[in-house]
Amino acid sequence: MSESKIAVVTGASSGIGAASVRRLAAEGFHVVASARRADRLDGLVADVRAAGGVATAIPTDVTDDASVAALAAAVADLGGPVELLLNNAGGAHGADTVANGSVDDWQWMYDVNVLGTLRVTKALLPALVDSGRGTVIVMSSTAGHVVYEGGGGYAAAKHAVTALTGTLRLELCGQPVRVIEIDPGMVRTDEFATIRFGGDAGRAAAVYAGVAEPLVAEDIADCVAWCATRPHHVNVDKLVVRPLAQAAQHKVHRV
Repeated sequence: MSESKIAVVTGASSGIGAASVRRLAAEGFHVVASARRADRLDGLVADVRAAGGVATAIPTDVTDDASVAALAAAVADLGGPVELLLNNAGGAHGADTVANGSVDDWQWMYDVNVLGTLRVTKALLPALVDSGRGTVIVMSSTAGHVVYEGGGGYAAAKHAVTALTGTLRLELCGQPVRVIEIDPGMVRTDEFATIRFGGDAGRAAAVYAGVAEPLVAEDIADCVAWCATRPHHVNVDKLVVRPLAQAAQHKVHRV
């Protein structure tokens, strides 16, 4: 049992999620690292503890109702106030045109990005309210604001995530829970582009070709920590963050 303030991070097994677990632990949270890959979570938690932080691994599939319910029950058993939820689980599959779009890919993106966020938020919202100082951070994307060729499925999912987040903020007005949306642009992580292109490392690398300094996971984790540690009356509605080289979705300086 722990009385430390608890932060729950979904999609914690790699990339932005793993970096956020490390950073939030350094900020004094007892971080619950949640994702499907238990072995990855165990290694991450071991690293956090070795660095003097507090973390717990709870394997979870955000597309499964029973798994999410088990996550909420396990978090409650930890005993501390649940002050932060980082809805980070998500991702992209494919880069087909709409005319050639894979229904399976679109379904996966909607299930993970949108319905996963819905499930976890519903499950943990009572505890966030009970804490008296809850924060929900939703990891969306600049793809939640603009569209681009080959990105229809991902942009549709992230537009839905953005709509969900804004609606939640309206509905919680007057409750002690702030709702924050972070919208990264080009972020180079170990897996995002590789997964999107079905393991094609060449296509994944081409996304970042010539970009001297794309954002990395730790940059976004820094944004998460900054938002989470503002005085609780301060609500950062929407934080859009891109690398210097990316002026817009289509405007990227390459050398």
